[in-house]
Amino acid sequence: MNLTINGVIRLRDLLKHLYVLIPVFDRHKHYWVGADEVEKLLRVGEGWLRNHPEKAYITGRYLNRRRSLMNMAFERLAAATAVDSDVLSTEPEEKEGNVDKKPNLNVQRLGSVVAALKSHGAKRVIDIGCGEGNLLNLLVKERQFTNITGVDVSHIALERASAKLKLEWAGDSMRERVQLFQSSITYKDARFSGYDAVCVIEVVEHLDISRLAAFERVLFEFTKPPVAVLTTPNKEYNAKYGLLCDEDLRHGDHRFEWTRMEFRNWANRTADKFVHNVQFSQIGDPDEINGTPTQMGVFTLCE
Repeated sequence: MNLTINGVIRLRDLLKHLYVLIPVFDRHKHYWVGADEVEKLLRVGEGWLRNHPEKAYITGRYLNRRRSLMNMAFERLAAATAVDSDVLSTEPEEKEGNVDKKPNLNVQRLGSVVAALKSHGAKRVIDIGCGEGNLLNLLVKERQFTNITGVDVSHIALERASAKLKLEWAGDSMRERVQLFQSSITYKDARFSGYDAVCVIEVVEHLDISRLAAFERVLFEFTKPPVAVLTTPNKEYNAKYGLLCDEDLRHGDHRFEWTRMEFRNWANRTADKFVHNVQFSQIGDPDEINGTPTQMGVFTLCE
């Protein structure tokens, strides 16, 4: 096979492309492909792979079509895209200069999550899918929370969370109280256990439907927290944003969105399956027909 590359590019960027493309076009890769190859691919592909039109082909060939590794890579790429995007591009922007304006949806959402954690007396909290650390930044301000952990599949998100929390300049007490690590909610990880509460805020809708079963088992069967707080968009409210078709989703990386009934059905079915109770709340300005923009389920383990 002959390959011609045209363009004006820095040599180091060209070498990064070649580092990835040579094994992509090599049909006789002889070495073992493991999780470390995912790390190499994402490190060398940073800045260009996630927006490449042949992202799926490149990722699949580089990882020898190993489905588990491909899923891991795609989740990490999707998370990096979500971090670099604005909060819901379809949500109306807040107007400047209005001193009496209501808190925006994200502020209301995180406030509701903190209130739920407080009401259940949680002290040790882990936020899985923490993004750039908005919830963590609220938790560290509350003395009730003595052990705070943030987890994300994206190392870029974790770097931003660390910067927001100023962990690089923090003292020993802060470093003992707050920790960050990289992982995914769809893979069993012993580090998820041992907390009073797990938060999964605006994360589930970023998963492929085929990964929901793995998500459920990791969270409710293996991790088995006393309290799990989960939020997700209410699809019905999309009509308020001018998104009227079933295919219209609130964010480019959402794989699905639930109506209020669909979320309740999933949550109740999951709670019954894994011996939990679940209570529901609506977050944001309510609409008489479409409800509120965000819905929350608080799962508690049955004793």
